[in-house]
Amino acid sequence: MTVKYQRVVLKLSGEALAGEKGFGINPPVIGAIAKQIKKVHSLGVQISIVCGGGNIWRGETGAEMGMERSQADYIGMLATVMNALALQDGLENVGVPTRVQTSIEMRQIAEPYIRRRAIRHLEKNRVVIFAAGTGSPYFSTDTTSVLRAAEIDADVILMAKNGVDGVYSADPQSDPTATKYDNLTQLDIINNNLGVMDSTASSLSMDNDIPLVVFNLNEPDNILRVIQGEQIGTTIQGGKNSD
Repeated sequence: MTVKYQRVVLKLSGEALAGEKGFGINPPVIGAIAKQIKKVHSLGVQISIVCGGGNIWRGETGAEMGMERSQADYIGMLATVMNALALQDGLENVGVPTRVQTSIEMRQIAEPYIRRRAIRHLEKNRVVIFAAGTGSPYFSTDTTSVLRAAEIDADVILMAKNGVDGVYSADPQSDPTATKYDNLTQLDIINNNLGVMDSTASSLSMDNDIPLVVFNLNEPDNILRVIQGEQIGTTIQGGKNSD
């Protein structure tokens, strides 16, 4: 079975881990995602993962409380660690060796993020989950995904969405004329304000020529289909030009 990508960063939103509940960690959903990842892992693909934390904490919550931005962001980073540990448990339950690395040191539960160690884990066919964002406030987990992809020389970022099958010209749920894009560039994303990821992440992806595939996580085996090169979702070229 041929694969298109050998080393990937899989970006999972916190909401994807909550499933239909919309909040918290949903064990059956974690188990289903772990089984999808196992199929890709069995092909020898080197997989790293970045989890969001929106199923546990969102920055808007802190803002509504009048909380200082940095403090709210640190709480969000800790939420991503909780998700990472849950996902690690789900992966190891299906026989996939997994390591969690955090940008904020917490040695009792995870390794500190060390680039060379992360690459070595990948070379040993272990899944690596990058948690606690970049370790600094004001940066999203989307930016973390691009930063880690650049650092480990990943072939692609796989942005697995919860019930969204690609990038549209407008919100398809509210605008029936919305058009789905098959191919874009990061410059298209920035210029048209398409909201796939924040502008910092898009710029970093463009500057480092890191491609992105946006697809629906909820369809069975979609991660595997993307890895095999099937045209699903929306492919976003990392550079300024699509060619």
